Amino acid sequence: MTPPPDDAAAATTISGPPSLPEVHRSVAVPNAGGFLRKLFAFMGPGYLVAVGYMDPGNWATSLAGGSAFGYTLLAVALTSSLMAILLQALCVRIGVSTGRDLAQLCRERFPKVVAYPLWLFAEIAICATDLAELIGTAIALELLFGIPLLYGVFLTALDAFLILWLQNKGVRWLEALIFGFIVLIVGCFGIQIVLSDPDWAAVLNGYIPAVSIVTNQTQLYIAMGILGATVMPHNLYLHTAVVQSRSWNLDEAGKREAIKFATIDSSLALTLALLINSAILITAAATFHASGNTEVAEIGEAYQLLTPLLGAGIAATAFGVALLLCGLNATVTATLAGQVVMEGFLRFRLPPVLRRLVTRLIAIIPAVIVTWMYGASGTAQLLILSQVILSIQLPFAVIPLMLFAQDRKRMGVFTAPAWQLALGWATAAVIVGLNMKLLFDAAFGD
Repeated sequence: MTPPPDDAAAATTISGPPSLPEVHRSVAVPNAGGFLRKLFAFMGPGYLVAVGYMDPGNWATSLAGGSAFGYTLLAVALTSSLMAILLQALCVRIGVSTGRDLAQLCRERFPKVVAYPLWLFAEIAICATDLAELIGTAIALELLFGIPLLYGVFLTALDAFLILWLQNKGVRWLEALIFGFIVLIVGCFGIQIVLSDPDWAAVLNGYIPAVSIVTNQTQLYIAMGILGATVMPHNLYLHTAVVQSRSWNLDEAGKREAIKFATIDSSLALTLALLINSAILITAAATFHASGNTEVAEIGEAYQLLTPLLGAGIAATAFGVALLLCGLNATVTATLAGQVVMEGFLRFRLPPVLRRLVTRLIAIIPAVIVTWMYGASGTAQLLILSQVILSIQLPFAVIPLMLFAQDRKRMGVFTAPAWQLALGWATAAVIVGLNMKLLFDAAFGD
């Protein structure tokens, strides 16, 4: 007689289409082989998620923090990344154990009066993310190729066709492209750090939290901006879905193995994202703060200052290339997250290229208006506004995530352990509290 499935195994039989059906369980996981062979099979989704932690929205806050306060705010970058590693590990646990993504779970658990607003907030967050990517990519095109900012905004719509081509090739091709871009970004920042010659003792000391981060209002404001730009709402939806591209065994042992290796994948990827974000801040500290340029916050201004301060044109070029690659990378993952959110909440499916064009059109309208009326300075303000919008939405993704992580009915034996729940709720409280203060200061500050 066949034993009845446990709660977590039964959850995978819930009716309804799977997340991202084009890639669902499309990557084989070997039943035999060593640790590295199995880890390689699970590597990929973590890098798709890590892209959101190094998108153009992060650049402004890291540049501002490094130029104004040197290496002090590296501790905030480290803390934010540790929070992100924990939240994404919970995403892995939920996606693997239930066979559902966060959007699907929200639709199934919450009444429509709650689920539909959650869907709307998620869509707004994705549009805000896309806005930051659009502006960052357009700035990079202007800096590298002299393409006027307004034309660059329109050119970014063409990335929809890149998305379509990559998705038709398969998820492994998509992951390989993203990973390749990340490696190039690391190389670009490696060049800048070598040329800027930072004080490595001060760098290491910067990872130790300083009291001034809390007591200095300006430091606290930028620190909250770094946090708000680091933890992206759409990543929580995306990770619970894209982790299901692997075809693990559906028994308890298979799921435990999948959770272990997928968590290692995301933790390694987010550690790499931490290194990139740290590199932005270190470059700003060593180049701008050390030379007395303590108010560099705009990406274009940073690009223009790198060559005269470092004496090498390759530093500015590497900066621009890294920015372009970050924008293109984040575009790919925002499109996937948009699919997950729309299909999960509404069970309504659009072709990926059409979905991309609709999202990009919504982002292009304010970008075109602001670029036409105010130029580069206006887009810098719009970039900051996009991060504030993300701050508003963040609680509506983090809190449902934590509710499902502790939901024994749906998670069964895979319910998050008490220590993860305690740290997760503490992380959620810190994120919500600091982001709400950031929003309050943006609205009512001097």
